[in-house]
Amino acid sequence: MSPLITVPNALTFLRFLGIPIFIHLAINLEADGWAIVVLAIGGATDYFDGKLARAWNQTSRFGEIADPAIDRLYIFAILIVFLVREIVPLWMIVLLVGRDVALGVITVLMARNAISPFTVTYLGKAATFNLMYAFPLLLLAQSDGFWGYLAFVTGWSFAIWGLALYISTGIGYARQGISQLRGDNVIDSR
Repeated sequence: MSPLITVPNALTFLRFLGIPIFIHLAINLEADGWAIVVLAIGGATDYFDGKLARAWNQTSRFGEIADPAIDRLYIFAILIVFLVREIVPLWMIVLLVGRDVALGVITVLMARNAISPFTVTYLGKAATFNLMYAFPLLLLAQSDGFWGYLAFVTGWSFAIWGLALYISTGIGYARQGISQLRGDNVIDSR
C-alpha cells in the first residue's frame, strides 16, 4: 500500500470534498442547517485524520501539507459565504485573508530558499479552533429566536477571540519566517 493511500489521508480528502458542498448549501440553497452539518463533518475529519495518523504511524508529507491547506480553504470558503450573505463585516474578512496571503508569500519564499515551512504552534491551532467554532455559530445566528440569539453571542465571542489569536500568531509566524529568510538564529518561543 502506498504511503499516500491511508485512512488519515482519505479523511483529509473527504474534508476537501466538503468545501464545494458547503458553498452550494450555504449560498445557493441557504440550507444553513445542512451547511453546518458539513462543517461539523469537516471538523470531525480534521480531528480524526491527525489523531489516526499519529496513532497508526501513518503521518505523511501529503498530510502535513494538505491538512493546513484545507483548513485555509475551509476558512476562505466560509468567508466567501459570509461576504455574499453579509454575515460578518468586510474588515474582518480582509484581516483574515490578508494574514493568510502574507504568510503564503513568506512560505513560498521560504520554500525557494530550502527553508522548512512553519511549524504550527499551539496558539496557531487554538486560533483556527476558535474560528472553526465561531463560523458555524455565526451561520446559525442567522435564524430567529432564542437559539439564533445564543448562537450570535457565542459565535461572536469565539470570532473575536479567534481573530485576535489568528492575527497575533500570524505576526509571530511572519517574524519567524522573515528571520529565517535573513539567516538569523531563530529561537523557538513555543
